[in-house]
Amino acid sequence: MVAVLGPTNTGKTHLAIDRMLGHASGMIGFPLRLLARENYDRICKLKGAGSVALVTGEERIMPPGARWFVCTVEAMPLDRRVEFLAVDEIQLSTDWERGHVFTDRLLNARGLSETMFLGAETMKPLIQRLIPDIEIITRPRFSSLTYTGPKKLSRLPRRSAIVAFSATDVYALAEQVRRTRGGCAVVLGALSPRARNAQVELYQTGEVDYMVATDAIGMGLNMDLDHVAFARISKFDGQSPRRLTAPEVAQIAGRAGRYMRDGSFGTLPDVGALDQDLVEAIETHRFDPIETIQWRSAKLDFRTLDGLLRSLDAPPPHAALKRKRDAEDHLTLQAMAKLPEVRQITTTSPRLKLLWDVCQIPDFRKSMAEAHVRLLQQIYGHLTARGSKLPDSWVKAQIVRLDRTDGEIDQLSTRIAYIRTWTFISHRPEWLQSAAEWQEMTRGIEDRLSDALHEKLTQRFVDRRGAFLIKRLDGNETLLAGVTAEGGVVVEGHPVGRLDGFIFSPDEDAVGLEAKRLLTAARRSLSLEINRRAALIAAAGDEDFTLTADGAILWHYPVAKPVPLARLAPGPRWGQPAIDLLPSDLLDGEARTRVSDRLTRWVRAHLATSLGPIQALRDAELTGAARGLAFELAEAGGSLARAAVTIAVEKLTKADRSALGKLGVRLGTETIYLDAVLKPQAITLKALLHAIAHGQRPPLPAPAGPAVPRDPDRSNEWYERLGFVVLGPRVVRADLVERLAQAVREKAAHGPFAADANLARLAYCKADDVPAVLAALGYRGRPDPATAAEGAGDAASDLRFTRRRRRPQRAPERPTPGVFHPDSPFAKLREMVLIP
Repeated sequence: MVAVLGPTNTGKTHLAIDRMLGHASGMIGFPLRLLARENYDRICKLKGAGSVALVTGEERIMPPGARWFVCTVEAMPLDRRVEFLAVDEIQLSTDWERGHVFTDRLLNARGLSETMFLGAETMKPLIQRLIPDIEIITRPRFSSLTYTGPKKLSRLPRRSAIVAFSATDVYALAEQVRRTRGGCAVVLGALSPRARNAQVELYQTGEVDYMVATDAIGMGLNMDLDHVAFARISKFDGQSPRRLTAPEVAQIAGRAGRYMRDGSFGTLPDVGALDQDLVEAIETHRFDPIETIQWRSAKLDFRTLDGLLRSLDAPPPHAALKRKRDAEDHLTLQAMAKLPEVRQITTTSPRLKLLWDVCQIPDFRKSMAEAHVRLLQQIYGHLTARGSKLPDSWVKAQIVRLDRTDGEIDQLSTRIAYIRTWTFISHRPEWLQSAAEWQEMTRGIEDRLSDALHEKLTQRFVDRRGAFLIKRLDGNETLLAGVTAEGGVVVEGHPVGRLDGFIFSPDEDAVGLEAKRLLTAARRSLSLEINRRAALIAAAGDEDFTLTADGAILWHYPVAKPVPLARLAPGPRWGQPAIDLLPSDLLDGEARTRVSDRLTRWVRAHLATSLGPIQALRDAELTGAARGLAFELAEAGGSLARAAVTIAVEKLTKADRSALGKLGVRLGTETIYLDAVLKPQAITLKALLHAIAHGQRPPLPAPAGPAVPRDPDRSNEWYERLGFVVLGPRVVRADLVERLAQAVREKAAHGPFAADANLARLAYCKADDVPAVLAALGYRGRPDPATAAEGAGDAASDLRFTRRRRRPQRAPERPTPGVFHPDSPFAKLREMVLIP
């Protein structure tokens, strides 16, 4: 016997199913019919439908050759002997309503070979007290769960669930989400499994990115949630309002994140920040251990009605067990026992057992209303009358009146609750003449009602009611309008177009008079949205913007995917681009100025992050030759061929070299470069700036590595601007060229040398390309006389290389006019004429 304990998202259920399928037979109990069905479908795909049974209060699929049974905990057929048995979410033994059933399974349900209980680690000490010889296995959560604090509905990230604890709160929040985010799915425990599945599917397929739910999502529903926001932190538990416990908050918050993907949780502003101790407990999955669990005696006295009631009140045999007094079936039995008609006919043990079975028919409305007791009294009366079956005519009258799909959400929900009760009854074949027919009928009605409820929920919280919208537009009433997370412009729930950044695109499907009205309403409402967005941009942090490879500036709008706002354009000089806002009829005046100013500041900051050393060269306090060389190096993008500035380099003093070195300038034998701007991010940015400055269409893909083959469509200037040197057929990064040149010089110092594999490695090229690379470095190759005489080897390996003699550069007759860039201040000084 083993207990596998841990927080949500630890793979406990997956482990249990794998273990079960490793046995010849098995049974696993889940806390929800929805979960039982989901895992039943999964196991059927693995083992075939003929080998798997589904047993819940409202659904029974029992193939003759079934080996594995997937059940709800209450419906587990414990009289069937199986090799493996498991119960999921065993911590529900503390639940006020159903805990005694889970406790009974913990104490009494066993497999012939292996028994496994799954649940929270808080159960560990109590389980060890009740079952001393049990093996405990703890499993860590696959992903982390992080608290992000309070956030407004409008600031919640996509793929979020907002959790409340009453239908009223859920519907009110869903209305807010529809207005601000374009729509949401709704999940409540009162929904039928089919309607709940349909709403979950609405979310899972991405039609909506938000879900408003009760704590029904906290019990194993598998969804792609990234964030859980609590709209309330207290609930009514059936007796009184109370604050959620830390494990309850963790159970719900733990729905965020799937497998290895991290999740987060927080609150809405009305709730405020969570207590730090609570946050720490949830993030570290450390909670106070459970000390007591709900219990009710499984040894019932069916000799008399009063004896049965007394046996239900029997004291627990262990201090860790708390007597359950107010279970639904117990309360129902107490109500039935007060009826003289019931007492009069409950005179034998079989009839008392039948009464107890009838009392276990659930009231899915959770109302314990007199109507439910009256229905059970009628059922018991029919079953104890002559024939001992429910009359078909009476059953039909009860069921047919529920087969209506008209009405609003509350009416449909009430009918579903009634029909689920009859679905439960239809799975008691000993009570009905034609149980299979009634099962088919009740299931059909439940499905139709569930589909109608799903449609109503979608229409109210996601879909648009066009006819109602037209009436509102024709009048003078205030229009409710907003922008969805995807950028869709919505007026009274009707999509009229898209707003991407500040660019509005009308819906192509909108035609005629209705379309004109919709567009007019949208434009009126967007004026406030434009000003709001301009204010958000003006106050946004640098992290809210990104620059794309083609020069577009994107804004990570809080409730939408990133949208383009502007493009880089040629500026006064290379490396200082201008900003062109994208054309928009909606953005003008002060709002346009605020956006333009903010993006200009961001571009400067962004360029300073990746190309800051270049600007530092421009701003440095240098003199003489060092100042001129720094200017040339900055204008060239951070790298120059040494040969182009030889005279300037030779004029550098020791102090000049030291000052340049502190700025990150490296004076190589082949190149002069800033090593800080040879990183991939800086190279990519320089490629973009070069394209913009020269009127070329970006993106021009930068070299994706330290060395690449030379592209004949790219100029040497382009490569040099990015910090690369063209060496014949190869283009090598400037710092690596120096490493290569040093290795070649060391070889040349010992006389003629061969192009070996080490040089090919340093040049990032094939052996056949080395001669051309060496030629570009100023070396010439001649055939080795000994090898040539033998007529062996290939051309590359047979060559021996020596350094070419370079002609000494003449000192210019005038003060180095060719050393400086035509736009440099020194060149301009040369052109000046003094007027006496």
